[in-house]
Parts: sequence; C-alpha cells; structure tokens
Amino acid sequence: MLVNGRAWRTVWQPDDDPGAVHVIDQNRLPWELAVMRLTTVAEVEVAIREMVVRGAGCIGATAAWGMWLAAREAGAGGEFRRGEFEAAGERLRATRPTAVNLGWAVDRMLRETTDAVTAREAAQRIADEDAAACAAIGRHGKGLLEGLAAGKPEGSVLNVLTHCNAGWLAFVDHGTALSPVYAAAAAGMAVHVWVDETRPRNQGARLTAWELGQQGIAHTVVADNAGAHLMQAGLVDAVITGADRVAANGDTANKIGTLLKALAARHFGVPFYVALPSSTFDAGLAAGVGVIPIEERGAEEVLWMEGPDEGGEMRRVRVVAGGSGVANPAFDVTPAGLVTAFITERGVCAPETGAIARHLGLR
Repeated sequence: MLVNGRAWRTVWQPDDDPGAVHVIDQNRLPWELAVMRLTTVAEVEVAIREMVVRGAGCIGATAAWGMWLAAREAGAGGEFRRGEFEAAGERLRATRPTAVNLGWAVDRMLRETTDAVTAREAAQRIADEDAAACAAIGRHGKGLLEGLAAGKPEGSVLNVLTHCNAGWLAFVDHGTALSPVYAAAAAGMAVHVWVDETRPRNQGARLTAWELGQQGIAHTVVADNAGAHLMQAGLVDAVITGADRVAANGDTANKIGTLLKALAARHFGVPFYVALPSSTFDAGLAAGVGVIPIEERGAEEVLWMEGPDEGGEMRRVRVVAGGSGVANPAFDVTPAGLVTAFITERGVCAPETGAIARHLGLR
C-alpha cells in the first residue's frame, strides 16, 4: 500500500541488507514513519512482544523472518544445529499467546527449513502468500460491499465501521478488514469508514486513520462507545473487523471491544463481517468462547496515553486516578452466532462448523 505515494510492505528482507529484516515501527506511527532493523531472533522477539509489529498476518510474517535469522544463527560455523533452531521457534511462539498466525508461521518454518537458505525461501513465501491472500480478501469483500451499495439510493455513500487496525499495517500488505474498502474505492465506489479509536493502544485512531488517509479514503474517528449510536441512527451499512484466531465453529477472537460491536450490529440489523486469511482459522480448536487464551497486557497501557502536544513535543500523561486497580485484557471472543459471514482469500463463508470445514477443504 502507499505512504506518501510510495508502495510499502510492513516487513521485508532487503536485498541491500542481507543480514537483516526491516519492519515499520508501528509504535511510532502516525507521528513518524520509522524503519527498525532486526538482525537477531532475540530482537524479533522484542519487536513482537512490544508491538513494534502487530496484527495477525504481520506477526506471522515477522516471526517467519525471525526464524530465518534463527536459522542463520543455528547454522553459523557450518553445521545446522536443529535443536537451537527449534528452541528459537518456541521463544518466538511465546511472545504473543492469542494470535494463531504466530504459531502457524513458526510451525511452517520448522517443517520447511533445513538450513538458512531454505529458511529464507520459506519466509519469503509466507510473506508473499499473506499479501496475495489479503488482496483476494479485498476482491471477495468488494462484492459484498457492492451488494450493500446497490440497496441504497443512487449517489449514497456506503458507511463501514471497523475496530482496531486490520488494514495493511496488520498484515504484509492490503490488510483484511480494510482490503474490501480499498478495493471498492479503487473501483469508484463512494465509501466512508467510521474508525473506532480502540483504547487502550488507540490502533484505530493512530494506525487505521493514518493508513486510510494515505490511501485517500474518507474516514471519521469516533470514540469506541459511539458505534451502537451510529448503528441506531442508520449511519452504518456494515461492520468489518479482522480476527486473531477463529475456532472451528466460528467463534472469533479479536481486539477487545469487538464483541460489543457484534452485539450492537445484531440488535440493529447491521451485517457483521469478519475478514481473515485461512491461516487464522484454528481448525484444531472446536470452540473459542472461554477457551481461546486472552492476553492480559500491562496496566501502563490503560494508565497512560502518549502523543504530541500543541508544540509537537511528545508527552506521556496519566489518565487514571491514582490508587485505582487496572485490568487490561487485550482481546475478546465473539460467538459465531453474531457473525454474518467470514471473508477469506477463498471467498465468503458462513459462520458454521460444517461450512468452515468445507471452506478450508477439511471435508
């Protein structure tokens, strides 16, 4: 996707820097576009844990490139030390517990790697496949948006609400929830996006709004709790979110607050779509509610907010009264019954065990 008119990916291995992986530092957006250079698997672990990179597909691709760095380290001196390589995979796997793409990418790298050369080839495949899958999600989702637009008065704007960031910054390119929006806009459809701020890390206000602006897509940032009001007022035609893990029955783990949007959408008759690559399905998990591990992040994310003051100087301010307890669950699980449909690179899928299994080619 474009930044200042130039095409970017979120993670890549540059030809002119053969010993490193480059990533966009998402903690510094939107105030600064900065690239971080990672040269060891330990640095990749920190980048994933500290959310320098975040989003299901981006985490998976970054972990794959981290496994390439691990293969280089395990092969230093001539002999490929398989045990050392596998241990690095376990450390990477432990950095974020909820998103399934992380473990999926590590497992695939373990299967496809025999040395640093094959590791690089496998990591590049994972990154390229992620970008291609997200582009296909855009094509399939565009058809759904076109159908919704056809039911509106001629000349109307289609209003989509999204939560957190499931655009290209959350993947290698294109994104999931925003990919249909980008595809629809490229086809000439008038589309506008309601952007949840997504406390406590404000991925919507900071990341989604930034990337929509870079692509020239009309958008409006709203407080997280405004979504139901907008639906009640008839100002939302569809909700599209991403996912970090989807169980075999369609229960969907995504950024905290997604469940509230799904409940409101069901009440007000607004379609609620979940866009994801097939790799985000956890076919070995029968159901997700009460089962998918929910990452509990540090209290400081809720206690403090950061941003530039009127003079442009970055400041960190406390927003919670002293002495208050803080809980910070990073995800919630939306029951499959609240999902209208899944949008994957394979097409549109009903949120039901048999349909999902057939969609994934498992029966």
